[in-house]
Amino acid sequence: MEGTMHTPSALPNRANRGGEMAEKSYEEEHPTKAVGWAARDQSGVLSPFKFSRRSTGEKDVRLKVLFCGICHTDLHMAKNDWGNSTYPLVPGHEIVGQVTGVGSKVEKFRVGDKVGVAGMIGSCRSCDSCCNNLENYCSEVIITYGAKYQDGTTTYGGYSNIMVVDEHFVVHIPDSLSLDAAAPLLCAGITVYSPLRFYGLDKPGMHVGVAGLGGLGHVAVKFAKAMGVKVTVISTSPNKKQEALEHLGADAFLVSHDQDQMQAAMGTMDGVIDTVSAMHPILPLISLLKTQGKLVLVGAPAKPLELPVFPLIVGRKMVGGSAGGGMQETQEMIDFAAKNNITADIELISMDYVNTAMERLLKTDVRYRFVIDIGNTMKI
Repeated sequence: MEGTMHTPSALPNRANRGGEMAEKSYEEEHPTKAVGWAARDQSGVLSPFKFSRRSTGEKDVRLKVLFCGICHTDLHMAKNDWGNSTYPLVPGHEIVGQVTGVGSKVEKFRVGDKVGVAGMIGSCRSCDSCCNNLENYCSEVIITYGAKYQDGTTTYGGYSNIMVVDEHFVVHIPDSLSLDAAAPLLCAGITVYSPLRFYGLDKPGMHVGVAGLGGLGHVAVKFAKAMGVKVTVISTSPNKKQEALEHLGADAFLVSHDQDQMQAAMGTMDGVIDTVSAMHPILPLISLLKTQGKLVLVGAPAKPLELPVFPLIVGRKMVGGSAGGGMQETQEMIDFAAKNNITADIELISMDYVNTAMERLLKTDVRYRFVIDIGNTMKI
């Protein structure tokens, strides 16, 4: 999840302690014992970690974690690539599980429900963003891991056996969705669904480009097609053409460095969803847009991109961004996915394979999302 990152301060009295004492402290911080896998330093290597979760409050949902997707954010945070990670860090914000307990004032969930938790577990609930169901843009948003909760303790993510979350930040997972393949929708899915809706690129008959065919891109193709949109995949990899057209159902495929292909497609698209997180030129994508077309960035390159202004002026074109979605829209996205049988293409892995998976993710060696089978492989 791209958005406001809150850096937790170290918990009191932990500095300079021995590892064993620190571990015991994490275990005793809250009443409910929990286990997970955590990164301990910038190497990003994950290992078993014993800690604790808070008691189930009156508005809280407690869930047994069954599956958790691996997002690129998890890799960046584990390695402190953005400079705001604190350790130990338990990643994971594509979480699917089953409710095992509810607080006395919980209204939307009951024990046994299949549920999901995405990139945030708290917000101020009173600002303009929160009042407009855009909690993800709240300046006080609390991200699912590596942040500080209202009680001052660190948030730990879904690479763990249990979660305790305010019901407002939990979504129902319909029975028709495969739980493992639904997990990545909670980050990758909402990250592309929200801009398709907000920027009006969801009208049948429109032509939308999807730049990059990875974890975000392959789900963007599925959602756009289900909305009735003509979809063209734009990729640097010619070998992804068959996959895009035959498996994902895209209508066309462009190799971004093939000048003839790109020239022929100039001015043909109502919008482009750019999922690429590597450094790349955006002028070729702007050139694909019709007059008043929209380029929407959802990937997050590490360095600023060069923005060519003249083509925007003469074509009345727009460059925008989008980061996840609010809770109401996340539920809407999940329901739309269930209705249209949309899930991510995943590789299901065991918990102890996670470090190898991270190494492969770094090399983009995954089609298209790793999901950890927490429920069956997390050793307690």
